[in-house]
Amino acid sequence: MEEQIPLARPDLGEREEELVLEVLRSGSLSLGPKLGEFELAFASWLGSDDAVAVSSGTAGLHLGVRALGWGEGDEVLTTPFSFVASSNCLLYEGAAPVFCDIDPVTLNIDPAAAEAAAGERTAGILPVHIFGYSADLIALERLADRREIPILEDACQALGAVDSEGRAIGTAGHVTSFAFYANKQMTTGEGGVLIPAGEQMAERLRSERNQGRSPDMAEVDHERIGFNYRMTDIQAAIGLGQVERLDELLAARAEIATTYTGVLSAAGAAPAGDGDPEGLVLPCADRGDEQRSWFVYPVQLPVDAERVAVIAALAAEGIQSKGYLPCIHTMSPYRERFGFKGGEFPVAEAVAARSLALPFFGSMTESDVERVCAALARALGLAPEGK
Repeated sequence: MEEQIPLARPDLGEREEELVLEVLRSGSLSLGPKLGEFELAFASWLGSDDAVAVSSGTAGLHLGVRALGWGEGDEVLTTPFSFVASSNCLLYEGAAPVFCDIDPVTLNIDPAAAEAAAGERTAGILPVHIFGYSADLIALERLADRREIPILEDACQALGAVDSEGRAIGTAGHVTSFAFYANKQMTTGEGGVLIPAGEQMAERLRSERNQGRSPDMAEVDHERIGFNYRMTDIQAAIGLGQVERLDELLAARAEIATTYTGVLSAAGAAPAGDGDPEGLVLPCADRGDEQRSWFVYPVQLPVDAERVAVIAALAAEGIQSKGYLPCIHTMSPYRERFGFKGGEFPVAEAVAARSLALPFFGSMTESDVERVCAALARALGLAPEGK
């Protein structure tokens, strides 16, 4: 039997091992020098003034919500087609997500839907750069400026992406959260980075991530309510090694995505917006200055396909896949709390029902991709048995 192809696999090497051993031998496992080194290296690579490392992308989003002052009675415009953390972070502080339907091509929040959903209690906008493709920040910034509200960017899937103005995601001046879970473009195992809006916010974030202590740690005093959202030096060491070759990691993932697109296009599929919307739909192509950062390779199955059966067929051939993502408003806590019943956001719900993440990681070979695509074609009845 052929070796299983997993859904994701981190790309770690000797440099990461070397840096982790350095930390282990130092005895300084947390709040040591590697944390600051990693923050400086990440900010330099991104082109931002600062970066505050935290224990996860979710922790970054939560601290961002607090830094922007969103709380009880506030409503925040966001997307239902996302990992649940982008809405949970609002509930932590008593703010309410106001979901807006998505663009059928980019799968990001539709600015027109956001405009229509804005109301008296709208306190901000939380766009998610889903699957590594930039949301329409220009249109969202115009809406935010008119209403004098801030933006918190969920870039947990979008490290390395570029928006329509040619700006690297995270450098437009908004508070932005990145995540480094094991399936991301770079990893620290768990972990994340929050890009602050200014020095004063950065100081507050560094305090809140460490139980509210003063950043200089001079006294065992707590200036404010805080959390245990620290990144360890072990994680920071892994992150340092990853940042050193981040351009290489991103390029490898882009090459795998190009291979996927080429093989599946030859089988009759097309990127969103370019082909049969009811057939096999591939991720949308880059437009203008926009540039996707490849987090996963998600396809939308044909409308008449049974996703559970497709997943089972791929698994039978040793290939992992996953329905990716369910809409947040269809999840039990949101249905129970806000009374969602389904049908409120038809574009997002249709996309969620058809989306499938195929195996995707930088060390995949061309033959791996071809094997996945052939198995997918068989599962969909697009190829003869054995082909």
